[in-house]
Amino acid sequence: MTSKIRNSLIIFSFFLLSITIVGIFWLVTTPGAQAGLVFAYAAGLSMIFLPCTLPLVFVIVPLAMKQSPLKGLTMAVLFGLGLAITLSIYGAAVAWVGNYIGMNSLIRVMFGIAGAMAFVFGLSELKLIVFRLPFMAKVLPTRLQKSGDYSKSFFMGLFLGNAGVGCPNPAFYVLLTYIATVGTVSDGVLLGVVHGLGRATPLIFLVVLAILGINTMNWVSRSQEKVERFMAWGLVGIGAYLFQYLPFKMAFWEGSIFHVAWNNIVTKTLPSIAESERIEELLNIQGGTATILPWVFIGLMVGVVILWDAFVQRKKLIQD
Repeated sequence: MTSKIRNSLIIFSFFLLSITIVGIFWLVTTPGAQAGLVFAYAAGLSMIFLPCTLPLVFVIVPLAMKQSPLKGLTMAVLFGLGLAITLSIYGAAVAWVGNYIGMNSLIRVMFGIAGAMAFVFGLSELKLIVFRLPFMAKVLPTRLQKSGDYSKSFFMGLFLGNAGVGCPNPAFYVLLTYIATVGTVSDGVLLGVVHGLGRATPLIFLVVLAILGINTMNWVSRSQEKVERFMAWGLVGIGAYLFQYLPFKMAFWEGSIFHVAWNNIVTKTLPSIAESERIEELLNIQGGTATILPWVFIGLMVGVVILWDAFVQRKKLIQD
């Protein structure tokens, strides 16, 4: 990485961090703010702290951090674009239908697809299967089709745009209520896009930080295979986890120690943007049954991959 590129990334990261801090500060200190473009963007920024959306960090950052600065940043932007597109669809749907009833089933299906995709991408990175997206020619420009990394980032963002839609963040539901009240599809799309860009901003900032850190260490180039395998296992794990939303709904995560502990921290430090049980009740968000079964399935999915990978690695050693 040249000093010019590094300095540009540092300036860009400082710009993103400044926007994030100012936006969240405005949202926290302006409780009576009316919904609009600024509110939509600030609400998107605040979602980074919620336990339902924090896992997005562990999806895009590992994917992009091992790449060159330009490629990693492009992947982060494509991921953010996917988020914005999905949220614009939600904005249009809420404006058209005029309420939020019936969207929970769609959220579960989209989470299930996102989890399956992450899981398959992880298997592909581990070289256990060969996976390509043949329909990318109709979606992305030719230059971006040359690497599957771009398509992974875009489609993961597209399906993970659902993260947080089922989380009762007051600011987000103020925005949804405003969209439903206005009832204009174009306004719903615009506010959804702006909200998605707000969600993407801190994620891109974290990706830039990761790129700056990784590219200063020669260890990565010497241990590229180890880094790639680490990232692949991360995708397998997050994919197995996200897929459980489809059969078990949200209760398995909301009742877990991870979600409860993190949400308690956010509630104590930033109560105005923390999850609200009152909103959850008003919107009739179905949680499902919190049991140990989803975690057993996660363990089984990851365990099968561990055994599969061990068998393949052993076979390679014998052949060598």
